Amino acid sequence: MKLRDLLVSGFVLAAGVLFATAAAAERRVALVIGNSAYKNAAKLANTINDSTAIANLFKSVGFEVVISRTDLGVVDFKRAVREFLLTAETADVAVVYYAGHGIEIGGNNYLVPVDARLGRDYDVDDEAVSLERIIWALQPVKRLRLILLDACRDNPFPAKIRSAGLTRATVAGGLAKIQDVSADTLVAFAAKAGSISYDGDGINSPYATALLHHLAEPGIDIRIALGRVRDEVLHMTGGRQEPFIYGSLGGATTALVPAVAKQPAPVPAPPPAVVARQEPAAPVKPNPVTPLAPPVAAAPAPTAPAPAKVEPAKPPVVAAIEDPALACKRDELRLDRLRSDPSADEITKFRRELTCDRLRPQVQRLYESMVGDPHAPPAAAPDAKSASRQAPAPVEDPCPRDVARLAQLRTDPSIGAIVTFEHELGCEYLRPQLQRLRESFGG
Repeated sequence: MKLRDLLVSGFVLAAGVLFATAAAAERRVALVIGNSAYKNAAKLANTINDSTAIANLFKSVGFEVVISRTDLGVVDFKRAVREFLLTAETADVAVVYYAGHGIEIGGNNYLVPVDARLGRDYDVDDEAVSLERIIWALQPVKRLRLILLDACRDNPFPAKIRSAGLTRATVAGGLAKIQDVSADTLVAFAAKAGSISYDGDGINSPYATALLHHLAEPGIDIRIALGRVRDEVLHMTGGRQEPFIYGSLGGATTALVPAVAKQPAPVPAPPPAVVARQEPAAPVKPNPVTPLAPPVAAAPAPTAPAPAKVEPAKPPVVAAIEDPALACKRDELRLDRLRSDPSADEITKFRRELTCDRLRPQVQRLYESMVGDPHAPPAAAPDAKSASRQAPAPVEDPCPRDVARLAQLRTDPSIGAIVTFEHELGCEYLRPQLQRLRESFGG
């Protein structure tokens, strides 16, 4: 093997070892809980979808342990917190995400298990899990303790407790402000204290959707990421829901996902020796005083062709190898953004740049929903005879109305709205585009 190749291989190997060592040096763990099937309250629509998506996100960015639980009663809820306490003892980064009902009583916040009754205020200590218990469980974590609560939904439990005539339950909805949070701890509410969060119309809540878009950006400080989450939720809800963060961190950048290490540029090998080529001598100008004698012609000697000039070899380009899981996550986020704000040009560009093969059918369907089926024959215009056989009474053309409805649906798509539109569609030539829009959701 040439010296140049050995140098390049050595640098690439060294960069890989350094990146693997840095990733291994930081231990990241997560506990994800989604409660939906409440026995004494209405079922929540999106909490299982939200918790499943967040757990998959943590797994895709290399968390060592991700404990994911759904529909926990009070005993299993407290057991899961205790189990996570043991897991997080030696962790550098620990995250708890909870989607479900939350309640504030007497200035304290509680997460509500699916079997809670909460008939009276003193039941909360036995039938719910206090937020302080979660914060306390994370105290051994070394660098970052992050608690994400999508638990500010409007729920019937405060009304039930107030109906008992007790004075301890003082908040009508939402969670209470947190007055004292330990260092290197952030508690992020889906909605600021005293207000509620929304389930939204899609498969995930606005808060979970924004977390999926911004939380795992490599190298981005967690405070910046959560600020972007706030901005997106405010935009999605028309200003009705504003996430809020309690706690503080130090001055160093604290990223949930480390920045991707850049491979050092390969050292160019010294260029190979270039055979010098003798340049022809400049013609000698004759002296006007003593003219030169004409040269004596000699028999031409056979000459070898001049050696070709050898250009220096260019160093090989070493392409960075991207983690397939991260590539798919990046493409999923880009697909979500295109669904919410579709553009034919951007979707066409995305088709060319897509690297995650399992998303290719959905991207193709989304593309076809915007530009139509390129292989479908154009609809034939009715001839004069068929037009003359039509009923004399004027019939409203449904196509302009359906075209406008389809355009509106593309800006805020949901699988339920698409299915309803399919049943009500009157303009048949739009059906292939509507079908492809539905199939872009994986249906």
